[in-house]
Amino acid sequence: MKSVGQKSLLAVYMVILVSLAACSSDEAPEYVERPVQELYNQALAALNNENYLQAAQGFDEVERQHPYSVWSTKAQLMSSFAYYQSNQYDQAILAAERFVELHPGNKDVAYAYYLVAISYYEQITGVERDQKVTRQALAALQNLVRRFPNTEYARDARLKIDLTKDHLAGKEMAIGRYYQSQDYPIGAINRYRVVIEEYQTTTHVPEALHRLTEAYLSLGITEEAQTAAAVLGYNFPGSEWYQDSYALLDANYLKPEADEDSWIVKAWTSIF
Repeated sequence: MKSVGQKSLLAVYMVILVSLAACSSDEAPEYVERPVQELYNQALAALNNENYLQAAQGFDEVERQHPYSVWSTKAQLMSSFAYYQSNQYDQAILAAERFVELHPGNKDVAYAYYLVAISYYEQITGVERDQKVTRQALAALQNLVRRFPNTEYARDARLKIDLTKDHLAGKEMAIGRYYQSQDYPIGAINRYRVVIEEYQTTTHVPEALHRLTEAYLSLGITEEAQTAAAVLGYNFPGSEWYQDSYALLDANYLKPEADEDSWIVKAWTSIF
């Protein structure tokens, strides 16, 4: 007499056998090779109808069935674009990078680099999140400008580089403010320093200089506080941040005065 456990085990085996039998009875769909132009035009029609994912898959099929045709080369790049349009950014990047790898001398290779960069750029998230993809976007955009400086893609990339740097600077500022609010001025100074040294052309620089004035003053390092305020006043004299820094120093019987040996002065003059 079989135990309950054995019955259960047999039941499991039966389910498996039935499943296998069902699978074996199903015939795999017959593979039919279709003319390359037919496949390409079908994918292009899907793209024109804004069925982007279907289009991407169609262009992939062109390459799969006709890997050595002229249409295959075009389909690789079109696939990347279609994936980008369907917000499948990782797939778009993979397709574009593959195009670059296989066709580095192609006349459309600059566009492939642009698709990589813009696909990273579209994934940038708020400053409260990890900024790995923002750094990837910046690297890809800078790579595009370096390789193809005179193209329309480079012109657009330059604008996005500024926005991307501003975003990264904003992340540093957010962390710096948090450290400052937690009475950890040294940690805050380190973050503001990154803004001054690496993102000096962004909109966050005036506030970073003011926050440095605050943080250094809280530590009693008056020379650096005065220097930060002096650099702020010289470069952004009409800024509200300078007015706040000036008032803060004045309340402590100090005035903005640059120390030529300060890292702030050296960082600033090394850029300009």
